[in-house]
Amino acid sequence: MRVATGFAVTVLTAAGIGHGVVTSLDTEISRVDAFKDMKNRPKGGNGMNVLLVGTDGRDKITKAEKQKYRLGGAPCHCTDTIMIVHISEDRDRASVVSLPRDSYAEMPEHTDQNSGDKHKAHPVKLNAAYAEGGANLTVRTVENMTKVKIDHYMEVDFTSFMKTVDVLGGVEICTARPLKDSYTGLDLSVGTHKLNGGAALQYVRTRHVDGTSDLGRMQRQQRFLAALIAKATGSGVLLNPLKFRDVSRTLLGSVRADKGFGTNDMLALGRAMRGFSPSSSEFTTVPLLSKGVLVPGIGSTLKWDPKRSGKLFDALRGDRPLAAHHTMRKAVVDVSPQQIRVQVDNAAGTPGLGRRVDSGLRSTGFRTTRAPGNVAGRPLKRTVVAYDPRWDRSAKSLATALPGSEMRAVKGQGPTLKVFAGQDYKRVRPVRAEDAYQGEFGALTGDQVVCP
Repeated sequence: MRVATGFAVTVLTAAGIGHGVVTSLDTEISRVDAFKDMKNRPKGGNGMNVLLVGTDGRDKITKAEKQKYRLGGAPCHCTDTIMIVHISEDRDRASVVSLPRDSYAEMPEHTDQNSGDKHKAHPVKLNAAYAEGGANLTVRTVENMTKVKIDHYMEVDFTSFMKTVDVLGGVEICTARPLKDSYTGLDLSVGTHKLNGGAALQYVRTRHVDGTSDLGRMQRQQRFLAALIAKATGSGVLLNPLKFRDVSRTLLGSVRADKGFGTNDMLALGRAMRGFSPSSSEFTTVPLLSKGVLVPGIGSTLKWDPKRSGKLFDALRGDRPLAAHHTMRKAVVDVSPQQIRVQVDNAAGTPGLGRRVDSGLRSTGFRTTRAPGNVAGRPLKRTVVAYDPRWDRSAKSLATALPGSEMRAVKGQGPTLKVFAGQDYKRVRPVRAEDAYQGEFGALTGDQVVCP
């Protein structure tokens, strides 16, 4: 989540502001030696890999803000969010891969930065690497797990995240279902919302709105990152030198980065990425096995799928896209089409209409019966979606795919929804579930996850 602002550094320099301005900003970045004494590292590939880490630091947040945005309690001095951002060799694409903080990890041999004790390699949750060995051990652990060479390291805390969103004037988020979490205080109705820094922090920290826990939270973090990129690159903010200075100083004021990521790197990256946009980015989470692993003394962990995650990281090393780009925008719905069974009937009397509607719904993911029927009698002018009230959320998703259709509740109809295609039918609108990922790696481009 906070990492969204860290990644914005690569976007901020795209404004083409002079070397002197970027140099002055460079001096405001705190430095960390993330690659000290590292040996036996993976072989480098094409493009650039940045490990972006969000920490739970909150020492600069006021008491009133802590109370308002539910930021009580002591920080754990661990990583709350971990992402690998791969910038392609041609600087035309950024691939963002989220690594769950509860991932089962084999921590390399190291010296605990807190106690000074020497530890042999042992299993942990991924976020424990930062607590025991800071940036250096985090990089070593991620490289050991992914076999992807990390070129740069950046970390951002709560303070930088909140203030950067406010300086940008807020970020627009949309949701297909209500989001309410008593732990963070988040309370969003269905629709589009403009979030300030505090509300944005609630949004990306929330993990108690459904049963998806941290996985759902990572998906919301990715959507927010895409929205942040859209705001930064599409509003003209970065073309205004004064606004650029304000955003940059706010962002970089709480950032820590490796010593090698300096002025020249930022300028070169910025010049190459001036055409960057949400459609240039793609987001996914490392593929997981369906069952976690219970580790004595550690608890339940998430185990990566060795075959699919191996392919994912091989694609990063090979500088290959993870998602299909330039695809048609799809309307966002609450229930995935793949979970909805539909029977289509031709109620307009138009030859072949039932077959066309069935095919159109099937092409966007609905589980149609592939056996469209015909309704005798007076032709129906308006298309009707008939549904059992117990499956009303599915019915809303289906009606979204049929613009202008009428929803009609039928008690006792059962789980199969029915479409009576009327004379008003024109086309099926492509839809996708808010959290439904696609393709081999479940990746989506940024323009597919921001508000329509």
